[in-house]
Amino acid sequence: MTPDTSPPPRLDSAESARRLARAARNFAAYDKGSALAREVAQRMLERLDYVKLEPALVVDAGCAAGNALPGLAARFPDARLVAVDRVTSLAARAERSARDVTPGPALIATLPGWIRRLLPQSRVIAVAADFGRLPLSAASAGCIWSNLALHWSNDPAAVFVEWHRVLETGGLAQFSLLGPDTLKELRGSWGLAGSRRVHPFIDMHDIGDMLVHAGFADPVMDMETITLTYRDLDDLFLDLRSVGASNTHPDRPRGLTGRKAWRDMRAAYEALRREGTLPATFEIVYGHAWKPLPRAGKDGIAVVRVEDIGRRRR
Repeated sequence: MTPDTSPPPRLDSAESARRLARAARNFAAYDKGSALAREVAQRMLERLDYVKLEPALVVDAGCAAGNALPGLAARFPDARLVAVDRVTSLAARAERSARDVTPGPALIATLPGWIRRLLPQSRVIAVAADFGRLPLSAASAGCIWSNLALHWSNDPAAVFVEWHRVLETGGLAQFSLLGPDTLKELRGSWGLAGSRRVHPFIDMHDIGDMLVHAGFADPVMDMETITLTYRDLDDLFLDLRSVGASNTHPDRPRGLTGRKAWRDMRAAYEALRREGTLPATFEIVYGHAWKPLPRAGKDGIAVVRVEDIGRRRR
């Protein structure tokens, strides 16, 4: 079989941001539709239990409303946290949700007394910015953490290069994103109706290659599927719209969909009903990788030896 060498799908990033900002205006609906993201965030936090890392600065890249910030603060009690989201209203929500995240005792102990008295309640800074262009200096973060955001980037490979720049040597990038089997039922039903309404997602093997090309070491990729069930198809559409999850691929069909296409799609999806509910599959791809330790070679050139890949800072 000839390997698939086609480039990853590129999205209209500006349109994605506009739709997300529009969805976030109805925050009650947005928060309800974010249940999957909260569940995946919890599973990502549990994976950190197996990682020995004590970063001074943690970046939540694509933080949305900041639901993961309390968990990250508990996992890294003496780290400062920077929450980044390109939607200003979500970054503001993240800042509010983190007001109760107070500095850890070890962090406080390192500060002069007059700074301690002036120290704000929260140790989280929320910034409205693109997680692919972080407003941070090089080698400033010990961990970049990103939950279900990367699949909305039109150039994940460039995002990894940026994260590599911001991470310090020995730093960790941990992330999740949606994989190719996401919404396969909806994609298949639209396909039978003669329309392409679900944009493609990137395979985890391609993500692993991007990490290596960006300079990361020890990339680890795995996936699982989470199937949500709905009483009817409109409930699924409502959840997707509430979090701004709609097709922004440049080649997406434009204009109104005809009645026949809608009827055919709904009929195809209805054939999947089991025990009174309709399934919606989400493929969750997890990944993490380390910024390797460089070694000085001849003529001052920094190189990374193969035998050093995998050695992590403790």
